[in-house]
Amino acid sequence: MGIGKQIRLRRIFAHPSGRLCSVAVDHFITYQKGLPRGLVNVPRTLAQLVRGQPDAVTMEKGMAKNAWGPHAGRVPLIISSVIFTPDDSVIEMIAHPEEVLRMGADAIAVAIGVRGPNEGRYLKMLTDIVEEAGRIELPVMAHIYPRDFSDAPRVVHDPDNILWAVRCGLECGADVIKTPYTGDVASFRDIVATSPVPVVAAGGPKANTLRDAVGMMGDAVKAGACGATIGRNIWGTSNPTKALLAFKAVIHDRRAPLVALRNAGLS
Repeated sequence: MGIGKQIRLRRIFAHPSGRLCSVAVDHFITYQKGLPRGLVNVPRTLAQLVRGQPDAVTMEKGMAKNAWGPHAGRVPLIISSVIFTPDDSVIEMIAHPEEVLRMGADAIAVAIGVRGPNEGRYLKMLTDIVEEAGRIELPVMAHIYPRDFSDAPRVVHDPDNILWAVRCGLECGADVIKTPYTGDVASFRDIVATSPVPVVAAGGPKANTLRDAVGMMGDAVKAGACGATIGRNIWGTSNPTKALLAFKAVIHDRRAPLVALRNAGLS
């Protein structure tokens, strides 16, 4: 790994814990029937998030160009390069590594689906981006979601499929792999142990309560995850700044969920 990539990764994983607590606001194409409240006014949401000092924020290039200026240099920026819908009716690359580097981002995120009829196409996209990004020392964070197409397409969290997602990221050369948490500390620990690159947990769908969401990410860290990237369980709350502080407490400081929520002023 060259020094350029090392510098960028260390900016993202700068916390003394060595773990990452980042926020993603790159969900727009997956919402086919209207945006949730937290994504309607992204500039306002970004201001709330930056107040909580996340370790990084992930978004698409258009929003970064038009809304990230007030926060530039204060928080590491990750640009998302691939958009797809759960049923694979949309699979497109919308940002290239050189463009992402020119924007000043510290990494490029590549979201892909595995399993299903387009698995090979997704893996080729990831591999191509890894090759191109490698030439300019830009880290690649692979966001990998295994799916089940037996009924309506859905993301699955069982250990066998999560292990496969991690292996796909490794074989394609990703520098960091984000994948759903299995929901079980022991199984996720076994999966994380197979990876020589950092594995971070995806924040998952909207949890029933913030305590549930915070507890799930705390369990992922117990299993050895190098942190988490969270979306709707932060910006989908009534107070994204305080929600972020609670997640940071369980991820970086290993606080119990109730303690983290209380210290963040949420209980």
